[in-house]
Amino acid sequence: MSYAVRDCLTMLRRNLRWARRFPAMTAVLIGLPVIILLLFVYVFGGTMGAGLAGDRGDYADYVTPGILMLAIAGTAQGTAIAVATDMKEGIIARYRTMAIFRPSVLAGHVLGSLSQTMLGLAVVVGVAVAVGFRPTAGVVEWFATAGLLALVALAMIWLSVGLGLWAKTVESASNLPMPLMLLPFLGSGFVPTDSMPAVVRWFAENQPFTPMMETLRGLLLGTGIGSSGLVAAVWCVAIILVGYRWSVHLYNRDPAN
Repeated sequence: MSYAVRDCLTMLRRNLRWARRFPAMTAVLIGLPVIILLLFVYVFGGTMGAGLAGDRGDYADYVTPGILMLAIAGTAQGTAIAVATDMKEGIIARYRTMAIFRPSVLAGHVLGSLSQTMLGLAVVVGVAVAVGFRPTAGVVEWFATAGLLALVALAMIWLSVGLGLWAKTVESASNLPMPLMLLPFLGSGFVPTDSMPAVVRWFAENQPFTPMMETLRGLLLGTGIGSSGLVAAVWCVAIILVGYRWSVHLYNRDPAN
């Protein structure tokens, strides 16, 4: 076990150094959600806030959980690219010949991406507060929020690791996670699902990001959560299990196939 932990920490350090040497990717992954937040609050916020029977500040409260989900989904793209790059540059073949804990390569990507994601989320929350986001959460609710965000991030990261392993090229790996970035828009992230046409509303209410965003709103703003917390947790655990099993299967397959 000590060797496994050591190898995982070594791979984590490798991925963090890679991120430090290529800061542009981190800047894009953090900067894009911030730009979208500013766009929706300052360009659409007045109209959207009026539609919610409030003002621009009320819309900042409403839209911030959606932006946080968008930030997590965006990180999946960077993870898939990093994994695909490793696979195509031959370093994985070298690792296969070394006496190391085999899952440590994937664990390094997952832990490195999780660290980047949580840092990015902290930046987004800070900017959101600066533009009018006013959470009412106490200490317990903030810890629960951090736990939920980490769980959602872990789910998206494991799924993106599988996408990166499955992709034939680095370019395709950058495109495969794109649908994940659309799901917050097709849920309750930016407008209530009640305002949507029937078919779109059914999809929005039954896709995984909606209960996650509703749970975040309940925790941060003191509104009711209902069954959203349980549904969000079930979605996260299911995605983690599927993503993990799929990733391990792809990583352990014969490279000749």
